[in-house]
Amino acid sequence: MNDQDNELLELGKISGVFGIKGWVKVHSFTDPREGIVEYSPWQIQQNGQWREIAVLDGKPQGKTVIARLDGVDDCDQAMLLIGARIAIHPDQLKSLAKDEYYWRDLVGLRVINTEGVYLGTVEQMMETGANDVMLVRSDRQRLIPFTQGHAVVKVDLEAGEITVEWDADF
Repeated sequence: MNDQDNELLELGKISGVFGIKGWVKVHSFTDPREGIVEYSPWQIQQNGQWREIAVLDGKPQGKTVIARLDGVDDCDQAMLLIGARIAIHPDQLKSLAKDEYYWRDLVGLRVINTEGVYLGTVEQMMETGANDVMLVRSDRQRLIPFTQGHAVVKVDLEAGEITVEWDADF
Protein backbone atom coordinates (compact mmCIF):
# COMPACT_ATOMS: atom_id res chain seq x y z
CA MET A 1 0.00 0.00 0.00
CA ASN A 2 1.41 3.41 -0.92
CA ASP A 3 1.08 6.75 0.90
CA GLN A 4 -1.76 7.95 -1.32
CA ASP A 5 -3.85 4.91 -0.34
CA ASN A 6 -3.46 5.98 3.31
CA GLU A 7 -4.37 9.61 2.56
CA LEU A 8 -7.73 10.70 3.89
CA LEU A 9 -9.92 13.21 2.06
CA GLU A 10 -11.59 15.74 4.32
CA LEU A 11 -15.28 16.21 3.48
CA GLY A 12 -16.51 18.34 6.35
CA LYS A 13 -16.82 18.68 10.09
CA ILE A 14 -19.38 18.15 12.79
CA SER A 15 -20.68 21.58 13.72
CA GLY A 16 -23.43 20.94 16.23
CA VAL A 17 -26.18 18.76 17.63
CA PHE A 18 -29.67 18.32 16.19
CA GLY A 19 -32.39 17.22 18.59
CA ILE A 20 -32.09 14.87 21.54
CA LYS A 21 -31.68 11.53 19.74
CA GLY A 22 -27.99 11.89 18.85
CA TRP A 23 -28.22 13.45 15.39
CA VAL A 24 -25.34 15.80 14.51
CA LYS A 25 -25.20 18.91 12.32
CA VAL A 26 -22.58 18.67 9.59
CA HIS A 27 -20.75 21.42 7.78
CA SER A 28 -20.20 19.70 4.41
CA PHE A 29 -17.55 20.54 1.81
CA THR A 30 -19.19 18.28 -0.81
CA ASP A 31 -21.23 19.47 -3.78
CA PRO A 32 -24.12 19.00 -3.32
CA ARG A 33 -23.66 19.48 0.42
CA GLU A 34 -26.00 16.60 1.31
CA GLY A 35 -23.78 14.26 -0.72
CA ILE A 36 -21.57 13.81 2.35
CA VAL A 37 -24.07 11.35 3.88
CA GLU A 38 -23.69 9.04 0.87
CA TYR A 39 -20.15 8.21 1.97
CA SER A 40 -20.07 5.65 4.74
CA PRO A 41 -18.18 4.88 6.83
CA TRP A 42 -16.69 8.21 7.84
CA GLN A 43 -13.34 8.66 9.47
CA ILE A 44 -13.84 11.03 12.41
CA GLN A 45 -10.90 12.88 13.96
CA GLN A 46 -11.02 13.89 17.59
CA ASN A 47 -8.08 14.79 19.80
CA GLY A 48 -5.69 13.97 16.93
CA GLN A 49 -6.99 10.40 16.59
CA TRP A 50 -9.00 9.01 13.67
CA ARG A 51 -11.75 6.43 14.13
CA GLU A 52 -14.28 4.89 11.79
CA ILE A 53 -18.00 5.42 12.26
CA ALA A 54 -20.92 4.31 10.07
CA VAL A 55 -23.50 6.80 8.81
CA LEU A 56 -26.96 5.36 9.46
CA ASP A 57 -29.03 8.20 8.02
CA GLY A 58 -28.70 11.78 6.85
CA LYS A 59 -30.53 14.57 5.09
CA PRO A 60 -30.50 18.31 4.39
CA GLN A 61 -31.89 20.44 7.21
CA GLY A 62 -32.22 24.13 6.37
CA LYS A 63 -28.79 25.43 5.34
CA THR A 64 -26.96 22.46 6.85
CA VAL A 65 -26.97 18.66 6.79
CA ILE A 66 -27.85 16.39 9.68
CA ALA A 67 -26.68 12.83 10.19
CA ARG A 68 -27.35 9.90 12.50
CA LEU A 69 -24.20 7.97 13.32
CA ASP A 70 -23.78 4.43 14.60
CA GLY A 71 -23.32 4.35 18.37
CA VAL A 72 -24.38 7.98 18.85
CA ASP A 73 -27.77 7.63 20.50
CA ASP A 74 -28.29 10.78 22.54
CA CYS A 75 -27.52 14.48 22.71
CA ASP A 76 -24.65 14.03 25.18
CA GLN A 77 -22.82 11.60 22.87
CA ALA A 78 -23.43 13.89 19.89
CA MET A 79 -22.06 16.92 21.77
CA LEU A 80 -18.73 15.11 22.23
CA LEU A 81 -18.34 15.06 18.43
CA ILE A 82 -18.71 18.82 17.87
CA GLY A 83 -15.63 20.08 16.00
CA ALA A 84 -14.61 16.62 14.78
CA ARG A 85 -13.25 16.49 11.22
CA ILE A 86 -14.94 14.13 8.75
CA ALA A 87 -12.91 12.31 6.10
CA ILE A 88 -13.07 9.26 3.83
CA HIS A 89 -10.56 7.01 2.11
CA PRO A 90 -9.92 7.93 -1.57
CA ASP A 91 -11.26 4.56 -2.78
CA GLN A 92 -14.70 5.60 -1.46
CA LEU A 93 -14.98 8.33 -4.12
CA LYS A 94 -17.57 7.72 -6.79
CA SER A 95 -16.42 7.03 -10.33
CA LEU A 96 -16.87 10.04 -12.56
CA ALA A 97 -18.16 10.29 -16.08
CA LYS A 98 -15.76 11.01 -18.92
CA ASP A 99 -14.52 14.62 -18.82
CA GLU A 100 -15.38 14.99 -15.11
CA TYR A 101 -12.61 15.46 -12.57
CA TYR A 102 -12.13 15.77 -8.87
CA TRP A 103 -10.34 19.01 -8.01
CA ARG A 104 -7.71 17.03 -6.11
CA ASP A 105 -6.74 15.36 -9.40
CA LEU A 106 -6.24 18.71 -11.17
CA VAL A 107 -4.11 20.42 -8.51
CA GLY A 108 -0.44 20.00 -9.40
CA LEU A 109 -0.96 19.49 -13.15
CA ARG A 110 1.15 21.50 -15.61
CA VAL A 111 -0.78 23.97 -17.76
CA ILE A 112 0.30 24.75 -21.32
CA ASN A 113 -1.48 26.73 -23.99
CA THR A 114 -2.25 25.54 -27.51
CA GLU A 115 1.01 27.13 -28.74
CA GLY A 116 2.95 24.91 -26.30
CA VAL A 117 3.86 27.74 -23.90
CA TYR A 118 4.13 26.62 -20.27
CA LEU A 119 1.83 28.80 -18.15
CA GLY A 120 2.44 27.19 -14.76
CA THR A 121 1.03 24.60 -12.41
CA VAL A 122 -2.49 24.37 -11.02
CA GLU A 123 -2.04 25.50 -7.43
CA GLN A 124 -5.69 25.68 -6.43
CA MET A 125 -9.22 25.32 -7.78
CA MET A 126 -11.94 27.84 -6.90
CA GLU A 127 -15.68 27.97 -7.34
CA THR A 128 -16.94 31.33 -8.58
CA GLY A 129 -20.60 30.61 -9.22
CA ALA A 130 -20.41 30.94 -13.00
CA ASN A 131 -17.71 28.29 -13.41
CA ASP A 132 -14.72 26.79 -11.64
CA VAL A 133 -11.41 28.63 -11.95
CA MET A 134 -7.84 27.30 -11.87
CA LEU A 135 -5.26 29.34 -10.01
CA VAL A 136 -2.16 28.69 -12.14
CA ARG A 137 1.22 29.84 -10.85
CA SER A 138 4.70 30.05 -12.38
CA ASP A 139 6.59 33.35 -12.55
CA ARG A 140 3.20 34.99 -12.08
CA GLN A 141 -0.31 34.03 -11.09
CA ARG A 142 -3.08 33.43 -13.64
CA LEU A 143 -6.77 32.74 -13.09
CA ILE A 144 -8.01 30.55 -15.92
CA PRO A 145 -11.64 29.40 -16.11
CA PHE A 146 -12.04 25.63 -16.07
CA THR A 147 -14.52 25.60 -18.94
CA GLN A 148 -14.11 22.48 -21.03
CA GLY A 149 -14.47 23.06 -24.75
CA HIS A 150 -13.69 26.75 -24.26
CA ALA A 151 -10.63 27.70 -22.19
CA VAL A 152 -9.77 24.08 -21.36
CA VAL A 153 -8.97 22.15 -24.53
CA LYS A 154 -7.69 18.91 -23.02
CA VAL A 155 -7.02 17.32 -19.63
CA ASP A 156 -4.47 14.50 -19.65
CA LEU A 157 -4.19 13.09 -16.15
CA GLU A 158 -1.67 10.44 -17.19
CA ALA A 159 0.66 13.06 -18.69
CA GLY A 160 -0.05 15.44 -15.80
CA GLU A 161 -1.04 18.23 -18.16
CA ILE A 162 -3.91 20.54 -19.03
CA THR A 163 -3.95 22.25 -22.44
CA VAL A 164 -5.76 25.59 -22.56
CA GLU A 165 -6.76 28.13 -25.16
CA TRP A 166 -5.17 31.05 -23.30
CA ASP A 167 -2.84 33.87 -24.34
CA ALA A 168 0.50 33.62 -22.54
CA ASP A 169 0.49 37.40 -22.04
CA PHE A 170 -2.90 37.43 -20.34
